[in-house]
Amino acid sequence: MIITELLAILSIAAATGLRLALPLLLIGLMSGPQLWSNVPLLSRLPPALVLGVLATWSMAELMLSKDRYSQRFFQILELFLSPGVGALAGLAVARTFGLDGWINPLIGLISALLALVIQLLQVGWFYRPRRPPLWLFFIVDGLCIALAVLAFDAPNQGGIIALLLLWLVIRTSYLWQHWPRRSKPKP
Repeated sequence: MIITELLAILSIAAATGLRLALPLLLIGLMSGPQLWSNVPLLSRLPPALVLGVLATWSMAELMLSKDRYSQRFFQILELFLSPGVGALAGLAVARTFGLDGWINPLIGLISALLALVIQLLQVGWFYRPRRPPLWLFFIVDGLCIALAVLAFDAPNQGGIIALLLLWLVIRTSYLWQHWPRRSKPKP
């Protein structure tokens, strides 16, 4: 059924919105001997090179993203790269589930937009007056891994979590838009 595949695509797109390299690394590792053969651009590169780059970048994301100064570098870079990586991951999951043809551009667009808005939420939280606590970054890492695994093993649950993240993004942006209005004293 197409709903299950779409929920899996939303799950992997949300994972790429949280972290970039980790979901792509998990796609390759969970694909078995095929590795990254379903990922559009990565399938043309040698698997050893892709594995090395994605493993290194994933470790950097997991360890250096907790530091305040390196986090700014990662967030700016991930903000620009998240739509492309989200589209690649969404198309990879679509190919894994056998979806090809006219729907691929739509899948790429939806995946790219979901990854971008989740990444924008993270950047917005970082530039708030109070920085989020350190434990929240570990939850984001765990959620990223869970969403990437659920995209293959339990796509319905992963897609529902991705939709809840989208609701959180919409709700947070609404609160941020009306933030100055609430803090002004009434005459």
